[in-house]
Amino acid sequence: QVQLVESGGGLVQPGDDLRLSCKLSGNIDSIRVLGWGRQAPGKQRETVASMSTRGEINYVDSEQGRFTIFKDNAKNMVYLQMRSLKPEDTAIYYCNAISGRLSYWGQGTQVTVSS
Repeated sequence: QVQLVESGGGLVQPGDDLRLSCKLSGNIDSIRVLGWGRQAPGKQRETVASMSTRGEINYVDSEQGRFTIFKDNAKNMVYLQMRSLKPEDTAIYYCNAISGRLSYWGQGTQVTVSS
């Protein structure tokens, strides 16, 4: 079992930057891929960034250059740095961990971009 707890969401203005955090616990050594997904109102959840234990990092094409995923192994944390936020980035953002055939998700943190 892997537990994920996100934090850092909130109401921001267009153009602002925001960093989301995800605290990992449980069977962390079993994790092979970490990532962030988001679900906007009325839309399906999409993965926006992922990184494997082999160092492979991928971003959804639309966010290439604006989003950065990184982790702090000592703190068991994974982060999503978001820059120049747009209203269309408004969504619930979820932390994701893949361990074997299992995919774990956190409870999500709301990000609202509005003036």
